[in-house]
Amino acid sequence: ISKSHHPRAIEAATKYFLTQATASALVLFSSMTNAWQTGQWDITQLTHPMSCLILTSAVAMKLGLVPFHFWFPEVLQGSPMVTGLLLSTLMKLPPITLLYMTSPSLDPTLLTALAILSVALGGWMGLNQTQIRKILAFSSISHLGWMAIIIVYNPKLTLLNFCLYTVMTAAVFLTLNTTKVLKLTTLMTAWTKTPSLNAMLLLTLLSLAGLPPLTGFLPKWLIIQELTKQDMAPAATLISLLSLLSLFFYLRLAYCTAITLPPHTTNHMKQWRTNKPTNITIAMLTTMSIMLLPISPMILTI
Repeated sequence: ISKSHHPRAIEAATKYFLTQATASALVLFSSMTNAWQTGQWDITQLTHPMSCLILTSAVAMKLGLVPFHFWFPEVLQGSPMVTGLLLSTLMKLPPITLLYMTSPSLDPTLLTALAILSVALGGWMGLNQTQIRKILAFSSISHLGWMAIIIVYNPKLTLLNFCLYTVMTAAVFLTLNTTKVLKLTTLMTAWTKTPSLNAMLLLTLLSLAGLPPLTGFLPKWLIIQELTKQDMAPAATLISLLSLLSLFFYLRLAYCTAITLPPHTTNHMKQWRTNKPTNITIAMLTTMSIMLLPISPMILTI
């Protein structure tokens, strides 16, 4: 993060270090409290309520769930695109694994509350952003809410959601890294660089929003189905309605991607097309982000 030596990058690296160090200390404290109360150090069998509460808070802080989310948009804004991609995807894997291992002993009500708040604030706070990295940070918080709500009832769905989210987010980040776009104003004029890539970015963003014919609809559909089976129809309805907030800023991004000329005078010079090398990774990720829904029965059997 701090490789560029920019003050914002140094600030982001410091915030990331302090947050993760605090969360790791809380995980150790949770394990120690459980050992003190029950005499066993196995973190996957937490039986004391206080230990469960501390561990849930620690994992929520590591992931960036509401109300421990304030560090994540700032850190992502101070990071380059590829580093931001790693922070949004691979760096979320260890805390999600910890959540997966300890899910039987966690409080479902607390996780549901954190999840609904994350989806609500992730959508609401992303509405007035113009920096694309901050929009993607709030998008990540919203998606983590969907993962957190189902982890107690069906942990495999959380892993499926995380894998599909990783594929779609990687496609978006790598596309934006190729076109060197950081703001909505530059996104409007980026179509001149790589028109076909921009067209695919439009579909990938709609998939990330969770619209039906695309891959992003699959985890939402399965999670709503599972919540309904668990007699949590009100929570499923609420989280579905709150995800419409994030749909709005995805559509805003998609509109800026699809538009050929901005409706107002822009200060940015049009960036004319150059010979960009073909990137097979982006092509594969984009294809997976758009076209995995028809093979969903096969995914479910794996």
